[in-house]
Amino acid sequence: MDFRSLVRYLDDLLRVAAIPDYPNALNGLQVDSGRAEVRRIAVAVDAAQHTIDAAVRGGADLLIVHHGLFWDGNRTVTGRRYRRLKALLDADLPLYSAHLPLDVHPELGNNAVLARELGVELRGTFGEYKGMPVGVWGELEIRREALCARLDALLGGRVKLVPGGPEHIRTVAVITGGAGGETAAAAASGYDAYISGEGAHHNFFDAEEGGINLLLGGHYATETFGVRALARHLEATFGLEWTFIDHPTGL
Repeated sequence: MDFRSLVRYLDDLLRVAAIPDYPNALNGLQVDSGRAEVRRIAVAVDAAQHTIDAAVRGGADLLIVHHGLFWDGNRTVTGRRYRRLKALLDADLPLYSAHLPLDVHPELGNNAVLARELGVELRGTFGEYKGMPVGVWGELEIRREALCARLDALLGGRVKLVPGGPEHIRTVAVITGGAGGETAAAAASGYDAYISGEGAHHNFFDAEEGGINLLLGGHYATETFGVRALARHLEATFGLEWTFIDHPTGL
């Protein structure tokens, strides 16, 4: 696959130019390359030193991540930023990042994929950022403990449950990552359960007093779905080989 054509395809598929995001997300191609072709891609949640080094060792022609290099802002190219960039440039390995564009995609996004994997029948969107719908909601007839067990199995670890809502669940909202702050909004919308990655202390009371079940599965664990779905899509569309570099934080 021609490298430049693949970058343009990703930009169009994920609507990078149209999706608003945080200033430091810098979606799209973050580190360029002199490569002409891409045969093998690596995908990861974070552009950490570990994932960069693993992509280099694995012979990837492109690294695609959900969380890019520049979340700490406009910093000097020293320390760990220098080391990350040096590893990419020495290997001529380009880096592509997609944050909210990969969260909100209706087919490949973290929110939609996680919800579908749980068996949720999607009905609409929930939550917004700068006027853009972010999360999803849908219907799932399931008991609360069964939903927890299903999410445990899907994420590979024990989720945190705040049992503020009904034992028998019919509606579920999902925003992956660090969206525990939307708990009160999910309760106000009348959902029986809300799934996210991580939250703040006061979100416990948002759930308990708002009458909603809050399930927190971890920021990292809930956001492995989008990059893997994107990789499978690129394999099916262009025949590209891919590997997922798993580097869980436990957070």
